[in-house]
Amino acid sequence: MVPDPLLLFPGVPGGPEVLIVLLVLVLLFGANKIPQLARSTGQAMGEFRRGREEIEEEIQQASEEQDDEDESKAE
Repeated sequence: MVPDPLLLFPGVPGGPEVLIVLLVLVLLFGANKIPQLARSTGQAMGEFRRGREEIEEEIQQASEEQDDEDESKAE
């Protein structure tokens, strides 16, 4: 019998769950470290996004170059 996927992933955490997570974060890292952690996480996400965009641009340029070569061979 296959379990119901809604039971495995009940949804987005609500208020009490978020408070518990925040309490655990404060206990683990301390109140002073949380802004630093959030800042470094944001910077890492920005770096990842920039890297992804660069790769997408390279793929698009390579595709356009290939199309140009195919057109010149067809003529």
